[in-house]
Amino acid sequence: MQEEEVLAEFRASKALLEGHFLLSSGRHSAHYLQCARVLMNPARAARLAVALAAKLPHDIRKRIAKVVSPAMGGVIIGQEMGRALDVDAMFVERPDGTFELRRGFALEPGDEVLMVEDVVTTGLSSREAIRAIEAAGGKVIAAASLVDRSAGTVDLGVPYFPLVALNFPTYAPDELPQHLAATPAVKPGSRAQP
Repeated sequence: MQEEEVLAEFRASKALLEGHFLLSSGRHSAHYLQCARVLMNPARAARLAVALAAKLPHDIRKRIAKVVSPAMGGVIIGQEMGRALDVDAMFVERPDGTFELRRGFALEPGDEVLMVEDVVTTGLSSREAIRAIEAAGGKVIAAASLVDRSAGTVDLGVPYFPLVALNFPTYAPDELPQHLAATPAVKPGSRAQP
Protein backbone atom coordinates (compact mmCIF):
# COMPACT_ATOMS: atom_id res chain seq x y z
CA MET A 1 0.00 0.00 0.00
CA GLN A 2 1.48 3.34 -1.07
CA GLU A 3 1.38 6.45 1.15
CA GLU A 4 -1.39 8.06 -0.93
CA GLU A 5 -3.51 4.90 -0.55
CA VAL A 6 -3.01 4.99 3.22
CA LEU A 7 -3.99 8.66 3.37
CA ALA A 8 -7.04 7.89 1.23
CA GLU A 9 -8.13 5.41 3.91
CA PHE A 10 -7.78 8.15 6.56
CA ARG A 11 -9.68 10.69 4.45
CA ALA A 12 -12.46 8.19 3.61
CA SER A 13 -13.07 7.55 7.31
CA LYS A 14 -12.85 11.25 8.28
CA ALA A 15 -9.96 10.36 10.59
CA LEU A 16 -7.85 13.43 9.74
CA LEU A 17 -9.14 16.33 11.84
CA GLU A 18 -8.17 20.01 11.69
CA GLY A 19 -8.43 22.55 14.53
CA HIS A 20 -6.46 23.05 17.78
CA PHE A 21 -5.63 19.81 19.54
CA LEU A 22 -3.86 18.95 22.78
CA LEU A 23 -1.99 15.70 22.09
CA SER A 24 -1.34 12.98 24.68
CA SER A 25 2.32 14.06 24.63
CA GLY A 26 1.28 17.47 26.01
CA ARG A 27 2.12 19.18 22.73
CA HIS A 28 -0.35 21.09 20.56
CA SER A 29 -1.17 20.62 16.87
CA ALA A 30 -3.48 21.98 14.19
CA HIS A 31 -4.00 18.40 12.93
CA TYR A 32 -5.12 15.24 14.69
CA LEU A 33 -5.34 11.71 13.39
CA GLN A 34 -8.24 9.91 15.00
CA CYS A 35 -7.05 6.39 14.29
CA ALA A 36 -10.08 4.93 16.02
CA ARG A 37 -12.13 6.22 13.08
CA VAL A 38 -9.88 4.68 10.44
CA LEU A 39 -9.92 1.39 12.36
CA MET A 40 -13.67 1.28 13.08
CA ASN A 41 -14.30 -0.48 9.77
CA PRO A 42 -13.00 -4.06 10.12
CA ALA A 43 -12.16 -4.46 6.42
CA ARG A 44 -10.21 -1.18 6.41
CA ALA A 45 -8.41 -2.13 9.64
CA ALA A 46 -7.46 -5.49 8.13
CA ARG A 47 -6.14 -3.85 4.93
CA LEU A 48 -4.00 -1.44 6.95
CA ALA A 49 -2.65 -4.24 9.14
CA VAL A 50 -1.73 -6.39 6.14
CA ALA A 51 0.05 -3.38 4.61
CA LEU A 52 1.87 -2.69 7.88
CA ALA A 53 2.89 -6.35 8.25
CA ALA A 54 4.30 -6.20 4.71
CA LYS A 55 6.57 -3.30 5.81
CA LEU A 56 8.33 -5.57 8.30
CA PRO A 57 11.53 -7.19 7.03
CA HIS A 58 11.05 -10.93 6.48
CA ASP A 59 13.74 -11.88 9.04
CA ILE A 60 11.87 -9.94 11.75
CA ARG A 61 8.39 -11.00 10.65
CA LYS A 62 9.19 -14.72 10.89
CA ARG A 63 10.56 -14.36 14.46
CA ILE A 64 7.51 -12.65 15.98
CA ALA A 65 5.82 -14.86 18.56
CA LYS A 66 3.36 -12.28 19.95
CA VAL A 67 2.00 -8.83 19.19
CA VAL A 68 1.53 -6.48 22.14
CA SER A 69 0.01 -3.04 21.92
CA PRO A 70 -0.75 -0.30 24.44
CA ALA A 71 -4.38 0.30 25.37
CA MET A 72 -6.44 2.04 24.26
CA GLY A 73 -5.24 3.35 20.90
CA GLY A 74 -3.22 0.30 19.94
CA VAL A 75 -5.77 -2.39 20.76
CA ILE A 76 -7.52 -2.61 17.39
CA ILE A 77 -4.42 -2.37 15.20
CA GLY A 78 -2.66 -4.80 17.56
CA GLN A 79 -5.45 -7.34 17.13
CA GLU A 80 -5.40 -6.92 13.35
CA MET A 81 -1.59 -7.25 13.29
CA GLY A 82 -1.90 -10.49 15.24
CA ARG A 83 -4.31 -11.71 12.58
CA ALA A 84 -2.06 -10.53 9.71
CA LEU A 85 0.98 -12.24 11.27
CA ASP A 86 -0.98 -15.29 12.52
CA VAL A 87 0.20 -14.86 16.13
CA ASP A 88 -1.56 -14.07 19.39
CA ALA A 89 -2.20 -10.40 20.16
CA MET A 90 -2.57 -8.88 23.60
CA PHE A 91 -2.33 -5.44 25.16
CA VAL A 92 -0.85 -3.63 28.10
CA GLU A 93 -2.95 -1.15 30.04
CA ARG A 94 -2.48 1.41 32.83
CA PRO A 95 -4.79 0.51 35.73
CA ASP A 96 -2.64 2.54 38.13
CA GLY A 97 -0.73 4.79 35.74
CA THR A 98 1.91 2.27 34.62
CA PHE A 99 1.53 -0.16 31.73
CA GLU A 100 1.19 -3.83 32.62
CA LEU A 101 -0.23 -7.05 31.21
CA ARG A 102 -3.55 -7.98 32.82
CA ARG A 103 -6.67 -10.06 32.00
CA GLY A 104 -4.69 -13.29 32.06
CA PHE A 105 -2.31 -12.14 29.32
CA ALA A 106 1.18 -13.55 29.78
CA LEU A 107 4.41 -13.85 27.85
CA GLU A 108 6.73 -16.81 27.96
CA PRO A 109 10.27 -15.84 28.97
CA GLY A 110 12.10 -14.69 25.84
CA ASP A 111 8.98 -14.46 23.61
CA GLU A 112 9.95 -12.26 20.67
CA VAL A 113 7.39 -9.48 20.50
CA LEU A 114 6.28 -6.87 18.00
CA MET A 115 4.99 -3.78 19.85
CA VAL A 116 2.29 -2.07 17.76
CA GLU A 117 0.80 1.43 18.16
CA ASP A 118 -1.70 3.43 16.18
CA VAL A 119 0.24 6.76 16.18
CA VAL A 120 3.72 7.58 17.48
CA THR A 121 4.51 11.24 18.14
CA THR A 122 7.13 11.46 20.91
CA GLY A 123 7.37 7.71 21.55
CA LEU A 124 6.49 8.09 25.23
CA SER A 125 3.68 5.48 25.22
CA SER A 126 5.70 3.16 22.99
CA ARG A 127 8.74 3.22 25.26
CA GLU A 128 6.52 2.68 28.32
CA ALA A 129 4.84 -0.28 26.60
CA ILE A 130 8.24 -1.76 25.62
CA ARG A 131 9.39 -1.53 29.26
CA ALA A 132 6.21 -3.30 30.41
CA ILE A 133 6.65 -6.06 27.83
CA GLU A 134 10.24 -6.61 28.89
CA ALA A 135 9.25 -6.57 32.58
CA ALA A 136 6.76 -9.36 31.72
CA GLY A 137 9.54 -11.49 30.19
CA GLY A 138 9.16 -10.60 26.51
CA LYS A 139 11.86 -9.40 24.16
CA VAL A 140 10.70 -6.59 21.88
CA ILE A 141 12.43 -7.15 18.53
CA ALA A 142 10.65 -4.37 16.64
CA ALA A 143 7.94 -1.74 16.86
CA ALA A 144 5.40 -0.70 14.26
CA SER A 145 2.65 1.87 13.94
CA LEU A 146 0.14 3.06 11.42
CA VAL A 147 1.49 6.62 11.63
CA ASP A 148 4.83 8.16 12.60
CA ARG A 149 4.21 11.80 13.56
CA SER A 150 7.75 12.30 14.85
CA ALA A 151 9.17 13.48 11.51
CA GLY A 152 11.46 10.45 11.65
CA THR A 153 13.13 11.54 14.90
CA VAL A 154 11.66 9.08 17.39
CA ASP A 155 14.02 6.49 18.90
CA LEU A 156 12.23 3.54 20.48
CA GLY A 157 15.41 1.54 21.11
CA VAL A 158 14.30 -1.15 18.63
CA PRO A 159 13.82 -1.15 14.85
CA TYR A 160 10.69 0.87 14.08
CA PHE A 161 8.44 0.46 11.04
CA PRO A 162 5.59 2.93 10.45
CA LEU A 163 3.09 2.46 7.64
CA VAL A 164 3.18 6.18 6.86
CA ALA A 165 5.13 9.17 8.19
CA LEU A 166 3.26 12.45 8.49
CA ASN A 167 4.99 15.65 9.47
CA PHE A 168 2.35 17.89 11.01
CA PRO A 169 4.09 20.44 13.25
CA THR A 170 3.53 20.16 16.98
CA TYR A 171 4.17 22.89 19.53
CA ALA A 172 5.02 23.16 23.21
CA PRO A 173 2.42 25.19 25.15
CA ASP A 174 4.75 28.20 25.22
CA GLU A 175 5.48 28.02 21.46
CA LEU A 176 1.93 28.21 20.09
CA PRO A 177 1.48 30.15 16.86
CA GLN A 178 -1.05 32.96 17.13
CA HIS A 179 -3.79 31.13 15.18
CA LEU A 180 -3.68 28.21 17.65
CA ALA A 181 -3.28 30.37 20.76
CA ALA A 182 -6.46 32.23 19.74
CA THR A 183 -8.62 29.09 19.93
CA PRO A 184 -9.20 26.67 22.81
CA ALA A 185 -7.49 23.30 22.54
CA VAL A 186 -9.54 20.12 22.24
CA LYS A 187 -8.19 16.92 23.78
CA PRO A 188 -9.44 14.18 21.44
CA GLY A 189 -7.25 11.33 22.75
CA SER A 190 -7.92 8.93 25.60
CA ARG A 191 -4.85 9.55 27.76
CA ALA A 192 -4.95 11.89 30.78
CA GLN A 193 -2.76 14.95 30.47
CA PRO A 194 0.17 15.50 32.84
